[in-house]
Amino acid sequence: MTPKLRTAAVRIGFLTTVMLGGCAPAPSTPWVWDLPDYLEPPPLPDGVALTLELTELGRHLFFDPRLSGNQTQSCATCHEQTLGFSDGLVLSEGSTGVVLSRNSMSLSNLGWLSSYTWVNPILTTLEAQGLVPLVGDTPPELHAGSDLSRVMDDLRGDDYYREAFPAAFPEMSDPFGIDPIIRALAGYQRTLLALDSPVDHHLQGEGVLTEQEEAGLVLFESEELGCASCHGGPLQTNAAMGLDRDEFFFNTGLYETYPPDAMGLFEITVEPSDFGRFRVPSLRNVAESAPYFHDGSAETLGDVIDHYAAGGRTLTAGPYAGDGSANPYKHELVSGFELESSEREALLAFLAALTDPSYLVDSTISDPFE
Repeated sequence: MTPKLRTAAVRIGFLTTVMLGGCAPAPSTPWVWDLPDYLEPPPLPDGVALTLELTELGRHLFFDPRLSGNQTQSCATCHEQTLGFSDGLVLSEGSTGVVLSRNSMSLSNLGWLSSYTWVNPILTTLEAQGLVPLVGDTPPELHAGSDLSRVMDDLRGDDYYREAFPAAFPEMSDPFGIDPIIRALAGYQRTLLALDSPVDHHLQGEGVLTEQEEAGLVLFESEELGCASCHGGPLQTNAAMGLDRDEFFFNTGLYETYPPDAMGLFEITVEPSDFGRFRVPSLRNVAESAPYFHDGSAETLGDVIDHYAAGGRTLTAGPYAGDGSANPYKHELVSGFELESSEREALLAFLAALTDPSYLVDSTISDPFE
């Protein structure tokens, strides 16, 4: 039995026990990592242990709209599995109807990241990040802080959760609270592993890329294009390489003058040199997670390539019209390049080869309520 099938079988057994109303199984069933040779298990924060009970509880919570203040949205509303756990919108919308200022990042291989969200270097763990959408109100996302007592009452009154919380947190006399919810959500998110793409098989010597995909890889890693300078390592983001934040927050010349609600790392540091600097996202499943950039302003991957080829984006109309290549804080790596049409198609083919098709339909990480 493969590790994925074995995990699914254990999960089914655990769920069956809980849903039949019997005693929960013995706690602390260790999560077993199924990783390619080129990846070590991700580091865990102090005091965090990954167990099947924890990740299964987190999976339920991730898809449960009762975690929003008005019970209209779940985490999965902005992170749909078939879209690589993104939402397909230019800008995401919170549970209260407020349109947010950020495009929803796709989710995968999160345990290796050293920073979360587009601009906040302070959020260095999934546990810390989880508080922002759950109870934050600037802007309101799930906005559960507006009705926490109702949220907890709902969870306590549910047959599944009444068994699952104590099973995931056997050391706690009362496991119903914000901290256990955050820990369970973080545990589940660490199991979102997209590591079965054609590129992964290529890296492990178990398969070959097509001639076009191989040509795209050569271009991607070339000094002229410099894609791998930011999207480096096996997970295609410097944010998963244990580097200093100056090596994975970049101003890429999207605007000559950045909008006041999208000033990047400056929003946290108030350092002028941080204007327009956003975290480098992973390119895993990137062909499935359009639109792109922090503000969803690129409709297609072709648009993204054209932006970098031009060395910055020129807007000819609107309040932020201007030449992004002239932004004084644009990183020197975004200097432009030329591509033949065949080279452009090869680069697109390589980016598509970063898609793990099984990840988009894997039942072990899917909505348990369907």
